[in-house]
Amino acid sequence: MSNNEKRVNVEELRQKLTALKEEKKRIDSEARELTWKRDEINSRIKRLKTEVLELKRLRDEVNAEVKRLKEQKNEIKMERARKIKEIKKIQTEIKNLMAKKPKKEAAVLQREIKAMEWKIQTIPLSLQEEKQLVEKVKQLETQLNIHIKIEQLNQKKLELTAELRALEARAKSLHEKMMKEVDKSRKTHEEMLKRLEEVRNLKKEAENVHRMFLQAIDQAKSVREEIEKIAEKIASIEAEERRKSEENLLENIAKQALEKLKRGEKLTWEEFKILAEQDLA
Repeated sequence: MSNNEKRVNVEELRQKLTALKEEKKRIDSEARELTWKRDEINSRIKRLKTEVLELKRLRDEVNAEVKRLKEQKNEIKMERARKIKEIKKIQTEIKNLMAKKPKKEAAVLQREIKAMEWKIQTIPLSLQEEKQLVEKVKQLETQLNIHIKIEQLNQKKLELTAELRALEARAKSLHEKMMKEVDKSRKTHEEMLKRLEEVRNLKKEAENVHRMFLQAIDQAKSVREEIEKIAEKIASIEAEERRKSEENLLENIAKQALEKLKRGEKLTWEEFKILAEQDLA
């Protein structure tokens, strides 16, 4: 290969080397961008996982509140059942007493009892008459007690009915509050699932970016190896050119030194040394 051809070859190799260095620079820049993107995605994943844990904590708190409200509602339900059972029992007692209810009103019976008691206490009576009046008073008191018992049972029924309505109002309030908490739990759970879906998608994206990063690293390694090969080739050609140039220079000096010897001229130490090295001295 002529010197011109070698110079052309070296120039082409230098151009290729420059192009490869630019390519490696581009790949390195791309790898840095991929690293930054991967780290940024991982940071988002970490933040989302923290949000998921917080949402899970909130959801669990709400669920605990729902459970507590449900337990209260069940307690009210059982209490309501007891009240209803008691009211029904009272209604049965009232019904039974109503079948025995005397025709006379309670006030009339009270007046008659007072009149008879007054008569027993103030009017002289025979033993037989007093016994008859006492027996009559007992009969009237028995009839009056039916009125009193019915009145007491009705009063108790009213009280239980009022308590029952209060329980129903409280149960309704608890139910509404529980439904709000259930809806809050559902929304929190849905938000948590949304974050988890984002995490899954980001993990896939991070894996894809990391794969591209590894590909860039491999590509950069391949380009670097090609750069090293071309650099070594250029260095080898240039070293060969320097060697041949030095050989040519030494040959010229040796030729000139021999001419001087033929002419009987004195050689320099350098010229003598070169002739000696080439066994021409």
